[in-house]
Amino acid sequence: MNSYKCQFLSLIFLIVSLSGCKKMPYQLKSHFSENLIPAVPDYAKTENWAALPTKNDPADQVPLKSDLKDGQAEAKVDVFFLHPTIFTKKPQNQYEWNADVNDAKMNESVDNSTILNQASAFNGSGKIYAPRYRQAHYHAFVTSDKDDKKKSLDLAYTDIKAAFEYYLKNYNQNRPIVIASHSQGTVHATRLLKEYFDNKPLQKQLVAAYIIGIGTQPNSFDNIKPCKTGDETGCFVSWNTYGKDYYPVWHKLGLNTAVSTNPLTWTLDSTYAPASMNKGGVGPKFTLYPNLVDAQNHQGMVWVNRPNIKGSKLVKNESWHIADINFFYVNIRENLANRIEKYLAK
Repeated sequence: MNSYKCQFLSLIFLIVSLSGCKKMPYQLKSHFSENLIPAVPDYAKTENWAALPTKNDPADQVPLKSDLKDGQAEAKVDVFFLHPTIFTKKPQNQYEWNADVNDAKMNESVDNSTILNQASAFNGSGKIYAPRYRQAHYHAFVTSDKDDKKKSLDLAYTDIKAAFEYYLKNYNQNRPIVIASHSQGTVHATRLLKEYFDNKPLQKQLVAAYIIGIGTQPNSFDNIKPCKTGDETGCFVSWNTYGKDYYPVWHKLGLNTAVSTNPLTWTLDSTYAPASMNKGGVGPKFTLYPNLVDAQNHQGMVWVNRPNIKGSKLVKNESWHIADINFFYVNIRENLANRIEKYLAK
C-alpha cells in the first residue's frame, strides 16, 4: 500500500487505524499482573472525564462545513458514552494491560479521535458524559489466554461502573438516559445495561442504547430488545460495518447472528439504502460529507460500497469498523433526536 493511501485513510477517520497503514497493534509479551495496575480514577475530578456538559471538550464540537449545533445547554436527556480501544501500541510505561487515565498523551489521543468523531454525534440533543477509564489494551481482544483477557476487561469495567454510579448520584437527577458506545466501549456498555437497566427500575429512564461495533445478539438482554423502527424507545441498536461482499473470518462465529440495524433506515431488514439517504458522514479534518456511503444489512453486517469522497477508489478496505459512527454521523444525530421526542411524548 503506497503512502498516499495510508495518508488518505488516516485523514478520513482521525482515529486509530486498523486498516494496515500503520503497524499492527502491539502484542503484549507479559501476563496480566495485579501488581501492575494504574491508580483508580476519582470521578469527582473533572479531568477524569473526557467529556462533561460543564467543561469545554471535543464532544462539544460539530463538523466543519455543516450547520449543526451543539445542543447540550438545552438538552433534556443525558448521553453516557463509552469510548473504544485507543490503547493499541506498545505501552510506554509499566502499565501494559490497562491504560493509565493520568497518561496525558493517551488522553489526548482519546479526545482527538473518538470523543471528537463519535461522542460529538450525540451532542445535538443530549448532554455528553464520557468517563476516562483504564481501558484494556487491544491485546486483550486477541489473546488466547482467557484469564488475562477477563482480568483486563474486568478492571476496565470497574471504572465504568464507578463512573456511572458517580454520574447517577451527582449528575443525572432522574433525567432520561441514552447509553452510547463503540467497540470495547460496547463490551462494557452491555454489562452496564445488564447490571443497571435490564429488568431494573432504571430501565424506565432508558431512551435507547446505541451499542455499536461489537456483534451483539438479539437475546443479549432479558427485557431490552433490538429496536425495530427508527422511533422505538427503551430498546437497542447495533451494527458492524464492512465492505460489500466481504465476510470476515469470524463471521460464522456469531457475527452472522448479531443484531444489525441499518443506520440509514433504522430497520433490521435487508432493504438497500442508497447513499442519497445518508445525511452526512465525517471525513477528513472533521469535515462533513453528504451522501458519504450507502448501507444494506446482510447476515449480521452492514455492507457499504466505497465512500463518496475524493481518492476513495484508490483504497481497498474491507473492514470499516473504525467508521461505524463516522459514516452515519448526521443520521445518528437525527435518529437520537427522534427517539428522544417519542420518549418525552410518553
